[in-house]
Amino acid sequence: NVNSQPFMRWRQRYDFVMEAVHKAEAETGEKKGSYLNVTAPTPEEMYKRAEYAKELGAPIIMHDYLTGGFTANTGLANWARDNGVLLHIHRAMHAVLDRNPNHGIHFRVLTK
Repeated sequence: NVNSQPFMRWRQRYDFVMEAVHKAEAETGEKKGSYLNVTAPTPEEMYKRAEYAKELGAPIIMHDYLTGGFTANTGLANWARDNGVLLHIHRAMHAVLDRNPNHGIHFRVLTK
Protein backbone atom coordinates (compact mmCIF):
# COMPACT_ATOMS: atom_id res chain seq x y z
CA ASN A 1 0.00 0.00 0.00
CA VAL A 2 1.12 3.48 -0.79
CA ASN A 3 0.02 6.19 1.62
CA SER A 4 2.39 9.12 1.05
CA GLN A 5 5.94 7.94 0.72
CA PRO A 6 8.67 10.39 -0.39
CA PHE A 7 8.76 8.94 -3.90
CA MET A 8 4.97 9.19 -4.35
CA ARG A 9 3.09 11.87 -2.41
CA TRP A 10 -0.63 11.39 -1.94
CA ARG A 11 -1.84 14.67 -3.46
CA GLN A 12 0.13 14.27 -6.69
CA ARG A 13 -0.96 10.63 -6.92
CA TYR A 14 -4.63 11.56 -6.46
CA ASP A 15 -4.34 14.23 -9.18
CA PHE A 16 -2.66 11.83 -11.60
CA VAL A 17 -5.07 8.97 -10.95
CA MET A 18 -8.24 11.05 -11.13
CA GLU A 19 -7.09 12.72 -14.34
CA ALA A 20 -6.77 9.22 -15.84
CA VAL A 21 -10.16 8.19 -14.42
CA HIS A 22 -11.91 11.21 -15.93
CA LYS A 23 -10.16 10.63 -19.27
CA ALA A 24 -11.23 6.97 -19.31
CA GLU A 25 -14.81 7.94 -18.48
CA ALA A 26 -14.86 10.47 -21.33
CA GLU A 27 -13.47 7.93 -23.79
CA THR A 28 -15.73 5.02 -22.84
CA GLY A 29 -18.87 6.69 -21.52
CA GLU A 30 -18.65 4.32 -18.55
CA LYS A 31 -18.30 5.19 -14.86
CA LYS A 32 -14.76 4.54 -13.62
CA GLY A 33 -13.02 4.83 -10.29
CA SER A 34 -9.91 4.10 -8.30
CA TYR A 35 -9.44 3.26 -4.64
CA LEU A 36 -7.63 6.36 -3.36
CA ASN A 37 -5.98 5.40 -0.08
CA VAL A 38 -6.76 8.02 2.57
CA THR A 39 -4.99 6.22 5.42
CA ALA A 40 -2.84 8.77 7.25
CA PRO A 41 -0.86 9.25 10.48
CA THR A 42 -3.70 11.26 12.10
CA PRO A 43 -7.49 11.37 11.72
CA GLU A 44 -7.26 15.04 10.75
CA GLU A 45 -4.94 14.19 7.86
CA MET A 46 -7.18 11.28 6.88
CA TYR A 47 -10.22 13.59 6.60
CA LYS A 48 -8.13 16.12 4.65
CA ARG A 49 -7.25 13.41 2.12
CA ALA A 50 -10.85 12.20 1.95
CA GLU A 51 -12.11 15.74 1.30
CA TYR A 52 -9.55 16.23 -1.46
CA ALA A 53 -10.52 12.92 -3.07
CA LYS A 54 -14.16 14.02 -2.99
CA GLU A 55 -13.27 17.40 -4.55
CA LEU A 56 -11.57 15.55 -7.40
CA GLY A 57 -14.73 13.53 -7.99
CA ALA A 58 -13.50 10.21 -6.62
CA PRO A 59 -16.50 7.88 -6.18
CA ILE A 60 -14.61 5.60 -3.75
CA ILE A 61 -11.84 5.89 -1.18
CA MET A 62 -9.90 3.24 0.71
CA HIS A 63 -8.76 2.96 4.33
CA ASP A 64 -6.34 0.47 5.88
CA TYR A 65 -8.46 -0.04 8.94
CA LEU A 66 -6.04 -2.05 11.10
CA THR A 67 -3.13 0.33 10.58
CA GLY A 68 -5.43 3.35 10.69
CA GLY A 69 -7.31 2.26 13.78
CA PHE A 70 -10.81 1.15 14.67
CA THR A 71 -12.05 4.56 15.82
CA ALA A 72 -10.58 6.32 12.80
CA ASN A 73 -12.35 3.78 10.60
CA THR A 74 -15.71 4.37 12.27
CA GLY A 75 -15.32 8.12 11.85
CA LEU A 76 -14.35 7.73 8.21
CA ALA A 77 -17.30 5.39 7.58
CA ASN A 78 -19.64 8.06 8.98
CA TRP A 79 -17.93 10.75 6.88
CA ALA A 80 -18.25 8.62 3.72
CA ARG A 81 -21.96 8.01 4.36
CA ASP A 82 -22.58 11.72 4.97
CA ASN A 83 -20.65 12.70 1.83
CA GLY A 84 -21.93 10.11 -0.63
CA VAL A 85 -18.55 8.47 -1.12
CA LEU A 86 -18.05 4.70 -1.15
CA LEU A 87 -15.56 3.36 1.40
CA HIS A 88 -13.45 0.28 0.74
CA ILE A 89 -11.85 -1.22 3.83
CA HIS A 90 -8.46 -2.71 3.12
CA ARG A 91 -7.20 -5.30 5.56
CA ALA A 92 -3.49 -4.52 5.42
CA MET A 93 -1.72 -6.17 8.38
CA HIS A 94 -4.62 -8.55 9.10
CA ALA A 95 -2.48 -11.68 8.86
CA VAL A 96 -0.49 -10.56 11.91
CA LEU A 97 -3.72 -10.65 13.93
CA ASP A 98 -5.84 -13.41 12.47
CA ARG A 99 -3.70 -16.05 10.75
CA ASN A 100 -2.09 -17.68 13.76
CA PRO A 101 -4.50 -20.14 15.47
CA ASN A 102 -2.77 -19.63 18.84
CA HIS A 103 -3.20 -15.88 19.22
CA GLY A 104 -4.85 -12.85 17.71
CA ILE A 105 -8.37 -11.94 16.69
CA HIS A 106 -10.40 -13.96 14.20
CA PHE A 107 -11.12 -11.98 11.05
CA ARG A 108 -14.88 -12.48 11.49
CA VAL A 109 -14.60 -10.51 14.72
CA LEU A 110 -12.58 -7.80 13.01
CA THR A 111 -15.19 -7.42 10.27
CA LYS A 112 -17.95 -6.68 12.76
